[in-house]
Amino acid sequence: MKDDGYMDIDGVDSRSNVKPRIVCSWSWEPPDPVRRGCARLLFCLDDGEFHILEFTLDVEGAKLYTFEYIDRTLPCRPLFWMKNRMIIGFVEMGDGMIFKLGHRRLLHKSTIQNVAPILDLAIADYHGEKQDQMFACCGMSPEGSLRVLRNGVNVDRLLKTEAIYQGVTGLWTLRMKATDAYHSFLVLSFVEETRILSVGLSFNDISDAVGFQPDVCTLACGLVADNLLVQIYSKGVKVCLPTVYAHPEGAPLTSPICTDWYPAITISVGAVGHNIVVVATSNPCCLYVLGVRSSSSYQYELYATHHVQLQYEVSCISIPQEDCIHDNVSFSCGEGDDICKNPPPKVNVCKFAVIGTHRPSVEIISLEPGEALRVLTIGTVSVNNALGAPMSGCIPENVRFVAAERFYILAGLRNGMLLRFESETRDYLPGFLYKDSSIPSVNTFLQLISIRRIGITPVLLVPIHDSANADIIVLSDRPWLLHAARHSLAYSSISFLSASHVTPVSSVDCPNGLLFVAESCLHLVELVHGKRLNAQKFSIGGTPRKVLYHNESRTLLVLRTGLNGASSSSDVVQVDPQNGVLLSRYKCEPGETAKCMQIAKIGNDQVLIVGTTKSAGRPMMSNGEAERCTPDLLFIIIRFISNISMIH
Repeated sequence: MKDDGYMDIDGVDSRSNVKPRIVCSWSWEPPDPVRRGCARLLFCLDDGEFHILEFTLDVEGAKLYTFEYIDRTLPCRPLFWMKNRMIIGFVEMGDGMIFKLGHRRLLHKSTIQNVAPILDLAIADYHGEKQDQMFACCGMSPEGSLRVLRNGVNVDRLLKTEAIYQGVTGLWTLRMKATDAYHSFLVLSFVEETRILSVGLSFNDISDAVGFQPDVCTLACGLVADNLLVQIYSKGVKVCLPTVYAHPEGAPLTSPICTDWYPAITISVGAVGHNIVVVATSNPCCLYVLGVRSSSSYQYELYATHHVQLQYEVSCISIPQEDCIHDNVSFSCGEGDDICKNPPPKVNVCKFAVIGTHRPSVEIISLEPGEALRVLTIGTVSVNNALGAPMSGCIPENVRFVAAERFYILAGLRNGMLLRFESETRDYLPGFLYKDSSIPSVNTFLQLISIRRIGITPVLLVPIHDSANADIIVLSDRPWLLHAARHSLAYSSISFLSASHVTPVSSVDCPNGLLFVAESCLHLVELVHGKRLNAQKFSIGGTPRKVLYHNESRTLLVLRTGLNGASSSSDVVQVDPQNGVLLSRYKCEPGETAKCMQIAKIGNDQVLIVGTTKSAGRPMMSNGEAERCTPDLLFIIIRFISNISMIH
């Protein structure tokens, strides 16, 4: 084929402009009973152009009817034309693609990850969690990439709804009673709407039978007492007793029983616990604690038990379930610890909540009835970047109390960071969490133990069970499964789409389900126990040939070739393993190609030794190099977040 087009009929012999092109793959359109006597062939050239040949069959035989240019993308080999105009193409040195055939164009629908070929790899415990990750150089220019391979969790996809759930702002599942084995209600919040669906393999709208305010955005909701559901929205708090249409144990009435409580100012955040509701306002910054009581049959009342003004605005609230704390807290003590000889009664754990503030900080506050609202302990949120400057966006978006062998607090920040706080008291649950005065209570602060970047979007923490030591789904750019443990947190990547919301859902048909909101759809899945590797792709350009992990700077050193720049076709770059950002770069001279590299220590400096070849001649061999090359060694000082500089 000529590069001047298939419609050239001038007969001009312009050999200097002729560039032969090769058909590298083709596929016939699946038979269509409607279009009998017509067949179409899709083929791809080695420069990525797609064309369609259409043939007709009549009494005179087969004839070429049309020859149409479609689109240009990466050259695919092989190529498959599927039903419904779907086309699958596999790239030899990169990711495969799924297209839909449009009008004279290919619409990209999805990507098929292809790790091969792996040219080099490095294994390192980047997060210090005793979980190694593999950093692999994959593919070739222009599809060269750096892949991060880590242990993951697979999911069994059970149900996917139509894409009718745009703009979801909140997602919760509720039980009718605390002792119920299964969830009964699914609450969906939108910007100006709230819907309630029944839980099961089919979701039916039962909003009118539950009683939540339908034309508002729900900030939080929960079960405050058996058969009583609470909705928190910007204008107030509503407690509802659903009807029998929504649940068999509901009120035998035609409409739900509802009671409202309205503050004088707008509510910003809230949370629901056992017999308690906590809401916060932003201007002024106030905190309200509400209780619920029954005045008569089917008559309920919300009333304020505490009202305090705060110095800083509250960004999030979490109320641990009392039964969960009692059932899951255990004590780890030494031989000389008096507290182990006479452990405190579990019933003496006081009622408390965990809040995040715009200070920014994480605080535990007492909610004990009959006592003044007070702060039990504080943990200051202070996160610096690699240059030592404070990071922006460190406001807690979500906080969670976790009690394994001892307690700690998780805080997901709005900038994608996940923080873990622990008490200075290390042998048992801190005394300030008990009502018994015999338990020693020392004024302690929460210590920031670990910092982990999850992504760049706000971090949401959703436990998969109602227990203080339950595994937690962590949402940011992608979903993670966090396993609670005493000395460390183990993270596993979940093999699923990037989701905005998730909630556990338990039903007769699916007792251990998870419901994700992704791509405007509801996805019902179950976690599958078994080993799986998940890959994250960072496109870094060129062909990555070698990779090394530098422990001191916690960065990757990548040797690249096949660059398109006129000044240099090969270089060494320093890459952030968390997000694939290029931190610094050393460019080889024109005609110089980096071949290998190794980290060594010379004196007090750590040096990257790079082996290169250099030639001013024309490339003569198939790999693009000249036949005669001069070997050389480069010595490069390794500095973190600075320009890589050659010293010899």
